[in-house]
Amino acid sequence: MSSHTARDTRPQPPLLRRLGLRDYRQTWRAMQDFTDGRGPGTRDELWLVEHPPVFTLGLNGKPEHVLDAGDIPVVPVDRGGQVTYHGPGQVVLYTLLDVRRRGLGVRALVMLLEQAMIDLLAELDIRARARRDAPGVYVGDDKIGAIGLRVRRGASYHGLSLNVDMDLAPFERINPCGYPGLGVTRIRDQAAFHDASVDTVGPRLAERLQLLLEKRNRD
Repeated sequence: MSSHTARDTRPQPPLLRRLGLRDYRQTWRAMQDFTDGRGPGTRDELWLVEHPPVFTLGLNGKPEHVLDAGDIPVVPVDRGGQVTYHGPGQVVLYTLLDVRRRGLGVRALVMLLEQAMIDLLAELDIRARARRDAPGVYVGDDKIGAIGLRVRRGASYHGLSLNVDMDLAPFERINPCGYPGLGVTRIRDQAAFHDASVDTVGPRLAERLQLLLEKRNRD
């Protein structure tokens, strides 16, 4: 009976929502509203989305790391981290998780997000790694995936971004994640085949994260 009860109290797998191309500010507000409206039984969700071009500046972000925004809007937001860029051709996966219910600390969640990207890239024969001193995922010295989170009321929102086939030029207008001269790369330039797209990579990345969350539930 006790083991049956334990199984019943485990969190359900997150519900995956594929939102397509969405305005950044509207999506951010929707994440806040979802988090504020959560109850103890609210099912976790993962949101797959692309954004029109936008720079986002995290809570620790310094405006001087935006070198030349030009016509791309700069949006100060409530996630951790510095400045990054979102645009078409980039997978953005938002993680709306009850981290208290899952027993997940922020560092443990960051590591799961990094591992999901590393696992997905390995499927594409791309060797990637995480760096303890600079959260995210790297191919060689170049960053391919970024992470920024907020935890409020025991629940997380924001999440990760993975560069697939996007225009990388806007990253030259900022110090990515606050690091001057940090190189940035994308799957299109690293994969042995070049037909990877947001539509194919996004769901596979979400699946990798769901598998890692499920494995953690069992352990």
